Amino acid sequence: MNWKMTAKTTLVQLHHKVMTFERLGKHLVLVMQDLLLDYVRRRFDFGHIRGQRNGDPMQFHAYGLRKGPDGFRLGLIERLSTDSSGVAACLGLQASARIEMESILAQIEAKLPQSILLTVAGAVGDVPVPPTAAEKANED
Repeated sequence: MNWKMTAKTTLVQLHHKVMTFERLGKHLVLVMQDLLLDYVRRRFDFGHIRGQRNGDPMQFHAYGLRKGPDGFRLGLIERLSTDSSGVAACLGLQASARIEMESILAQIEAKLPQSILLTVAGAVGDVPVPPTAAEKANED
């Protein structure tokens, strides 16, 4: 397995997503194999992440697959947690990336056809109405 690309890609994606979860007061839990967590600790700055706190928005749960007398068992090995600043520190970033809800919504709206968008007047703008529907309403 290519641990390097998996670890870096995962941390970069978490860095972008955990801020949104933080603002919403929700938790993001990453379930990973203990071997991946070991690799991440060796390659990235995880020294500031010790233990798990329930209030942290970013939770890491590491599971291990072990062979026992009754066969293989999957078990929780360790739980860690941090916040968006902690994830940024893991990557060695100095500045935090802010993802605003308006930006997220604008990106989603840009991908949707105008005919299915619904907005509330005063919040974002008027409700978009296809020209044929407007003409029909004027006739009635």
